[in-house]
Amino acid sequence: MSAEPETPGRPGIEPTWSSSAKDTVATALGTSRIWATFGHGIVNEVYWPSTGHPQIRDLGFIVAGPKGWTEIKRACDYLLETPQPCVPLPRFVHRGNDFRLELEFLVHPLRDALLIKYSLQGDGTRLYALIAPHLSGARDNDAVAEDDLLASHDGVALCLRAGEGFSRTSAGYAGVSDGWQDFNRNDAMSWTYPKAEAGNVALTGELARNEGVMALAFADTRDGARTLAHSSLADDYEETRQLFVGQWEDWGRALALPDAPADMRREAELSAAVIKMHEDRTYAGAIVASLSVPWGNSHDDPGGYHLVWTRDTVEAAMALMTVGQTEDARRTLAYLIGTQAADGSWPQNFFPDGRGYWSGRQLDEVALPILLAAKLDGRGAAQEAAGEMIRKAAGFIVRNGPVSPQDRWEENAGASPFTLAVSISALVVAAQTFGGGEGNYLLSLADSWNECIEEWTYAEGGPYCAEHGVDGYYVRLAPPEYEGGLHGAISVRNRAHGTTSADGLVGLEFLYLVRTGLRRADDTRITNTAKVIDAMLRADLPGGPAYYRYNGDGYGEHDDGTPFDGTGTGRPWPLLAGERGHYAVLSGGDALPFLEAMLAMTGPGGMIPEQVWDGDAVPELGLEQGKPAGSAMPLVWAHSEFLKLLAVRASGRPAEMLDAVETRYGAAWKGASRLHWRETSPFRRLPAGRALLIEAPEPFVLHSSYDDWSVSGDRHSQPTGFGLHGVEFSAAQLAGRRDLKFTFYFPERDAWRNADFEIAIGDGC
Repeated sequence: MSAEPETPGRPGIEPTWSSSAKDTVATALGTSRIWATFGHGIVNEVYWPSTGHPQIRDLGFIVAGPKGWTEIKRACDYLLETPQPCVPLPRFVHRGNDFRLELEFLVHPLRDALLIKYSLQGDGTRLYALIAPHLSGARDNDAVAEDDLLASHDGVALCLRAGEGFSRTSAGYAGVSDGWQDFNRNDAMSWTYPKAEAGNVALTGELARNEGVMALAFADTRDGARTLAHSSLADDYEETRQLFVGQWEDWGRALALPDAPADMRREAELSAAVIKMHEDRTYAGAIVASLSVPWGNSHDDPGGYHLVWTRDTVEAAMALMTVGQTEDARRTLAYLIGTQAADGSWPQNFFPDGRGYWSGRQLDEVALPILLAAKLDGRGAAQEAAGEMIRKAAGFIVRNGPVSPQDRWEENAGASPFTLAVSISALVVAAQTFGGGEGNYLLSLADSWNECIEEWTYAEGGPYCAEHGVDGYYVRLAPPEYEGGLHGAISVRNRAHGTTSADGLVGLEFLYLVRTGLRRADDTRITNTAKVIDAMLRADLPGGPAYYRYNGDGYGEHDDGTPFDGTGTGRPWPLLAGERGHYAVLSGGDALPFLEAMLAMTGPGGMIPEQVWDGDAVPELGLEQGKPAGSAMPLVWAHSEFLKLLAVRASGRPAEMLDAVETRYGAAWKGASRLHWRETSPFRRLPAGRALLIEAPEPFVLHSSYDDWSVSGDRHSQPTGFGLHGVEFSAAQLAGRRDLKFTFYFPERDAWRNADFEIAIGDGC
């Protein structure tokens, strides 16, 4: 007996994921735990058993005939259609000089399997399936080529089975002995290696017939995956298809879409479905940011965007509420309650099962779940368990705010208008949960932070004032006062040399001050900043305007179109066109130009990307001006923004604007009655007639003096709630004083602060 031929090339080339430029995504609404993505007309990553775990790089096809062979993803000549925008049943039609290949991809609603219905037409042509397993994201998968194509790694297995069988199969190593290399060298499938072990493996199968159905199934074992594949093929395809379509149609009928032009309504229906498709099945309510890996075809990131960011998740839940899907939003809130940490925060991002990935903390990601709970409560859909979540989250904001360790772009610490807006709003609505003294404290703190937003983030006389004819503008963020405040240095990430002054960075963060009701749309400071960002950050693209995150951003492809590799050039973001569109509505304009722009920036299947290309076309890299770049697509946050913009166009009221906040900070608000001073969030001047509360996270003795130490004394701090301690000066005690100087003694550690602080007393904070 002759020995099996040894498969050459172990372990293969370094693995990567697929391009993040997805045509579309798909999942079922039954018990199936499969999420499939598609790009360049073929299957890309398939996720199982949750949205956090991609298991293959791709599943593609080669067509071979008398005139040669074609890998269809490289030819990239295809059409895509679905039965309805809200029914993710993609059908691709690939065309070649001598063939026509139709592919329909159906996620089985009841089994962990993806069905592929195929039909190849063309004289003398044959069809070959090529699958690249990347099970558990590992680099040492095992593959077996038998009647079925099988792969496994550490408790995860797949089986690709053809209903009409394979004529030949082969297992190889990517880049050396895979099916594409076989055709590239031999113009035919000439290798039939039976197995490939402990490497970056690839499997190839020649279909016995040019028409039929295949099943790609996943399980804990090869036997389990094989059983699911066989069972899925045994089910009647048309009955399975009807079940799948019917479930999605039932869900879609419940959508309450705003009145809008037909193309906008189609995109809105699709956007709602995209958000729904990013919800996990095992961990109901978990919505990942994107079923993609940014620039995934250039690296092997185990996290990608298939993680939960609390910010993106709440944005998605609120968007679903705008189209009537309140129960989906309630499920998301319940999930967030279940993943909250003991200190009241959430990880920067995390897998659907709650395991943290990146270790940062962002204050907006703690505040936004409170806003979601309040929004649901306003709809009569409150979660009973939300009260404890709100208490813990509000406590975290009190103890750690208002300066966030990271801003919403996850790059820098500082005071951000966006983070301030959602944090202040969260404290106001949380006060209703606490009531009494604690509730009053939250309102006092919210008022204080609101009053000092401009001192912390508005650059009067900043470097862009003269050029744009304004007296000031809001910055992207500013470090704490002890690090220079508005004149402090910001290290701009993703650039080799990126340090700049805080007053030299602008972004769209300030628009949330209007969106949450903290500032009027016609406030001069708001209109000044709108003028600046329209001049500095707006990109007028073929389909309409998009906006850069901030000037000097480095998160995007290099100028030659090559992928971001830690540095690059920031590209325009469609979702920021949505944020600017919200402001247009609130200032009396129309959102339609911004909606049209977002629609024009979509990919072939209507997916809205994270970023769009703004340079000259680079055809060999698939980059076209105003169309998706290579970061993430679809981006759930962008689809959410589209839905919310469509809704605010109809209602005039943003999803994030809550009654309690709007009422408190409406035209009648005269300012805070008491300001809270902390070393992490100081202010220079206390307006006349206000009380002052000086706070620290531990007991202290305040050694203080009025009017340049002419009158001095010591006062012991008292607990103020939420683990803080403070010394309060009433408005009467401060009346007639010019300034207050002070320092701290901490008795529990017998230490002086060794620094003096000063607050001027008089008009203007």
